[in-house]
Amino acid sequence: MNSTILPIIKSSYLVKYFLFITIGIFYLTSCASDSSPSSYVPPMTGAIGKTSEVVVIADEDVWEGTAGDTFRYYFSSAYLILPQPEPILDIRHLTPQQLVNDPMLRELRTYVLLGNLKDVESPTTKMIKKDIGEEKVKRALDNPNFHTVVGHNKWARGQMLTFIFGKSEDAIADNVKSSYPTIAKRIHEFDQKQIGTLAYIKGRNHGVEKVIKDKLGAEMKIPQEYFVAVDEENTVWLRKETPKVSFNIFVHKLPYTSQAQFTQKSIRSIRDTLGKRHVTTEIEGAFMRTNDVDLPMFVKTMELDGSYTVEARGIWDLVNDFMGGPFIGYLIHNKSTNELLYVEGFIHAPTTTKRKSMQLLEHILRQTKFGDGEATASTTEE
Repeated sequence: MNSTILPIIKSSYLVKYFLFITIGIFYLTSCASDSSPSSYVPPMTGAIGKTSEVVVIADEDVWEGTAGDTFRYYFSSAYLILPQPEPILDIRHLTPQQLVNDPMLRELRTYVLLGNLKDVESPTTKMIKKDIGEEKVKRALDNPNFHTVVGHNKWARGQMLTFIFGKSEDAIADNVKSSYPTIAKRIHEFDQKQIGTLAYIKGRNHGVEKVIKDKLGAEMKIPQEYFVAVDEENTVWLRKETPKVSFNIFVHKLPYTSQAQFTQKSIRSIRDTLGKRHVTTEIEGAFMRTNDVDLPMFVKTMELDGSYTVEARGIWDLVNDFMGGPFIGYLIHNKSTNELLYVEGFIHAPTTTKRKSMQLLEHILRQTKFGDGEATASTTEE
């Protein structure tokens, strides 16, 4: 039996806590929104900033009131799913005056503006009205269901701006709540290009990609730093080691027998079999398992590259040892061969935050496809 010892310093792993989860980026609905044409594209500047970071432009009283509280409640809800809670988005508040005082603050990537259209003295409202135009302002005043507009490239190339407005502060709060799923999804998709750049900053490992293609029939885009830790007939385990994070990817092929294989119980069995066979430490009897006692394992159906897929998110730990972390996996039906492919990413990062690492793994895994088309992902069931 092939197995690999994880060369990571052990740490205590306390995972019991009250997990604040709002249905978010991954479970989507729609809201009344519109698009606004770019008002100005600077000739040379490009937007800067981190992924999953949102700058909220709002008057101080709006941000400290009901509308700001509602925005923080939803947009700072917990990333699904990590052993210690981290928000899905990092929120930074600025007033219009701060933008005037510091031009650099106008060159960030992602903005959300909150404004009361009835407050004619509000600096933020004046900015929103100027940007979306008189026609949309009139439409918003006449129709309370129209409350969101999307714009791009206001101060720099590569910017996205979302305008959320209403005729009172309570209306702004209601509109933040109703538009949150769609806006969060849009921000998540907007970030994918930058996440992809970070994932493949050193290029791709075409040798590893060929192993996966030849052995398992799947096309994946593997970053250069990953190496093959285990290479068996139906399983490849890839790893990437950094001083703070151990990145791991399982690619496993198995026969398709019935729809029951897509259940939560079946997916847990698949990953626990892989964990027991391959992931251990120097402690005798230690192996990886799914820990769905401290936190639940979440599953949802979706499509990857047109293939029926179930996504699973949860945490893992080691039997007889004190290691653990988050995982994300996809069980994909290969229609052309009538087989299943299970791809999973998991990390061990005891001394650092984990959201960014999981976003990188998610991006890599969602590139999985069969055939020559470009991989796409869409949610079909909540």
